[in-house]
Amino acid sequence: MAGKQVRLFLVDGKAGGLTTAEIMTWTGQLLKGARKDLLRIRGRREAQKTGVYILLGEDEETGRTKAYIGQSDNVAKRLSTHDQNKDFWSEVVVITSKDSNLTSAHVRWLESKLIGMAKAIGRVPLENGNEPTGGADLPEADASDMEEFVRQLEILLPVLGVDVLRGRATRSAAGSPSVAQAMAAVSGNPLPVAEPEPEPEVEVSPVFHLVQMPGAQAQVIDGEFTVLAGSEAVAEMPDRSGYKASSARQYKVRQSQHRDLVTDGSIAVGPDGAARLTRDVVFGSPSAAGAVITGRVSMNGRTQWVTEDNITYALWESGSTS
Repeated sequence: MAGKQVRLFLVDGKAGGLTTAEIMTWTGQLLKGARKDLLRIRGRREAQKTGVYILLGEDEETGRTKAYIGQSDNVAKRLSTHDQNKDFWSEVVVITSKDSNLTSAHVRWLESKLIGMAKAIGRVPLENGNEPTGGADLPEADASDMEEFVRQLEILLPVLGVDVLRGRATRSAAGSPSVAQAMAAVSGNPLPVAEPEPEPEVEVSPVFHLVQMPGAQAQVIDGEFTVLAGSEAVAEMPDRSGYKASSARQYKVRQSQHRDLVTDGSIAVGPDGAARLTRDVVFGSPSAAGAVITGRVSMNGRTQWVTEDNITYALWESGSTS
């Protein structure tokens, strides 16, 4: 993949303040800021254009980030409305164009596209209710241009710490089940596997399976260790005693991660007690993933995740696969 030159400008000269981001030779432009700086954001030229915006905040029930995606002919005015009627958000990203060529039709198409992608990826829950159908009237050539616009957003948004589009639809290159298929599997009524749709252009590794639990599969997707939808997992991590203090603390962390995944539906437990992931789940390391999936206090995931050719994650990562 060719390199990208990303330009970030810290408006306040410090991290955490207003930030603009762009990619050289691309017409798009992003502005990120905190809700407390809304007055300044609304006064910025970027926010007074036709564009799309992403509201970001914490879900009080799960502690995870959630988002709302919208569009407006004047983003600044729309944000004023959301300041009055939406409580959850603490940050906003405004997406506009430097050349002011984004029209109402363009941003309706973009809003619909981003919402569809975010829901398919399933990494950040959305506050959006009805899924918009805008953009159906966009000319074919314009739609092609906007697809390229989206590809640049997939690169730039994670640079700003926004993971709404990071990853891919909940499905692996090896044919892991969709969310609906995973849910059906744990209920004892499996659905037929449909032909896979074309995958987005996201860099992925080989598929690894867990030695202790071969039904668990993972890939490195877009640089992140990701356990794939449809993977087996333990149904629960019960309280345990007898661990040394450091191990006990580590187990509590893994137990909490597992509990959160069950609570938010990412791990579905069937009537027979079998559990599977309903979406791709990103972990900080192969070891963390293995420990949560198998219910252990710790695991050397670098040696326990292997390909079908018995190549360990550690060997693959080092390039020593010959």
